[in-house]
Amino acid sequence: MIGSLLKISSRKLPSCPLFSLNCKHHRRIHLKSCGASVGGRRYDDVDVIVIGGGHAGCEAATASARVGANTLLLTHKFSTIGEMSCNPSFGGIGKGHLVKEIDAHDGICGRICDVSGVQYKILNRSKGPAVWGPRAQIDRKLYKKHMQEEIRKTENLSVLEASVDDLIVDDVDGKLKCVGVIVDGNEMIFSASVIITAGTFLRGEIHLGMERTPAGRMGDQPAVGLAKTIEKIGFKMGRLKTGTPPRILRKSINFEGMTEWKGDDPPHPFSYENDRVYIDADEQLSCFTTTTTPQVAQIVKDSLHQNVHVQEETNGPRYCPSIESKIIKFPLKSSHVCWIEPEGWDCDEIYLQGFSCTMPREHQIKAVRSIKGLESAEISKFGYGVEYDYIDPRQLRSTLETHRVGQLYLAGQINGTTGYEEAAAQGLIAGINAARQTQSKTPYTVERSEGYIGVMIDDLTTQGTNEPYRMFTSRSEFRMSLRPDNADERLTERAYNMAIGGGCVSLARLRSTQARLQRLHEASALLRGECASITKWRARVGMDTRGAGSRAKSALQFVSMLDSDGAHAFLESFLPPQLGGAGLMMRERLRAIALYDRVLPLQERMMEEVKRDEALEIGDNLDYSQIGSLKSEMVEKLELCRPRTIAAASRIQGMTPSCLVVLLRHVRNTKSKLSS
Repeated sequence: MIGSLLKISSRKLPSCPLFSLNCKHHRRIHLKSCGASVGGRRYDDVDVIVIGGGHAGCEAATASARVGANTLLLTHKFSTIGEMSCNPSFGGIGKGHLVKEIDAHDGICGRICDVSGVQYKILNRSKGPAVWGPRAQIDRKLYKKHMQEEIRKTENLSVLEASVDDLIVDDVDGKLKCVGVIVDGNEMIFSASVIITAGTFLRGEIHLGMERTPAGRMGDQPAVGLAKTIEKIGFKMGRLKTGTPPRILRKSINFEGMTEWKGDDPPHPFSYENDRVYIDADEQLSCFTTTTTPQVAQIVKDSLHQNVHVQEETNGPRYCPSIESKIIKFPLKSSHVCWIEPEGWDCDEIYLQGFSCTMPREHQIKAVRSIKGLESAEISKFGYGVEYDYIDPRQLRSTLETHRVGQLYLAGQINGTTGYEEAAAQGLIAGINAARQTQSKTPYTVERSEGYIGVMIDDLTTQGTNEPYRMFTSRSEFRMSLRPDNADERLTERAYNMAIGGGCVSLARLRSTQARLQRLHEASALLRGECASITKWRARVGMDTRGAGSRAKSALQFVSMLDSDGAHAFLESFLPPQLGGAGLMMRERLRAIALYDRVLPLQERMMEEVKRDEALEIGDNLDYSQIGSLKSEMVEKLELCRPRTIAAASRIQGMTPSCLVVLLRHVRNTKSKLSS
């Protein structure tokens, strides 16, 4: 055990103002005299403590260490660091944007996905590149292996296997500050900041049929003491639930008749620092889709009285519902799609995406065997649900520090989110700010207009959530500028500029980014600067010139008129090799620039207009149906939400700059008429 390497000297707990919420006699760990931890390093005075080794905890710990804080990661078991507790995939629509933005901050999950995937695919390609969703199917073992290696080699980071039972809080003139933790019942570790990334472990309870088992994940004990401490401090808390599907043995599946989904050729990496992933296109594993049958619906209905998870009134994930929720909410739907997803190169288990369930084991067997192609399926692990505590995120600052207790940060599912990507993004921001606070540096935040990370944190801290929060591109009103291809341009240099006393991006990473962006800007300038008739541009790439016309267009404008294949062919022939004309990533970025070149300035002017009047009050009696230029869908959302101000309206999911401007001008004109 790593924890056994600590040398502990007996010492009584200091008198107040230091106190523990579950007060006992404790011993303080003298960190300067501690023995080696993971990687053979010795502990020094701890600046930041991170509780939890999940996706939020790993990003928080490594970000804090990159900023320069001496960081200690506390976890029950080092062997579970990097565990993918649910789906074996990263990214997707909205979620992929978060991974790219984490990478732009020199974060780790994107780089690890690039060396751990079994399939890489861009989702939503039928739409514009602003809403594409980079996604990777992941080998669980590889991801965990590479994550643990990353944790071991990160400077300024140590790991201790221990159970956190309590927080040490300093009460000075009525202001509370978290200054450490109590581990394994009676050992004290002091620090300047503490980050809690407890995932589903806060009073976690697993449900399978009518069985209730205290656990945050199958086989792992819940964090009960820590949950009680948070509650005693006075935080407003709630309960959420989630679930996971059964795992099926590959050899028992009949793939005939299923639809096969192959990876992209070539596969796209997550990290801007990688030109390619570690495997070739033809090495990727396929995913498959199948459908449920009416028999599945009947089995679900017959077992509802034996399903405690379904009977609970706690809210679950709206956008990743269980099969029970689908059957209940859509009783007339005869079938539902299920994805057959591989869990790794040498793993015989298949993840049954879309079939999360908590019915009794015997009913799970019947239901799974009623799915097309799974008539002889063997279940290796049964599906189950998890119910857990979360904290109302409106009690957090935009840095993810709590209002109630200074120097205490929360990140991940404890804040009401769902998904690895949302957790990792919060961990990044919490880690940066906890470390910067120890150095007495200004906070670091991402605004809504700067990134999806900013959209998510603003949504959580201003609106809160009563269901697991998932990121979608529709949550941002700046979708055209917050693209997955340009996160490095938006965020990397900004994050590096914190380096005077605490930045999370290295000089080497900055120089690499600047060189890449310099080539991009030179290429786009070249495309803007050369003009010719459409006829000549078409002739240049061997396209039909009939009816093309003689109107002059810049090369960039011509690219915006082409489909993806045509744009790539033109750019490859037009750009000199030194500007990366032959590079796939460069060509895709240039095409995105071409597509949005005319509309982005208009969006920026619109948003500037909105920002000037975002405090403008809308009024309770506004009839949104009378605003002619608003789409009916947006009218319904506005009628339901009844935002008090323009700023509040901007946070409604699906809101666009054009809708905001229409609303703003209508409110302004109405007020002007009333005053006159």
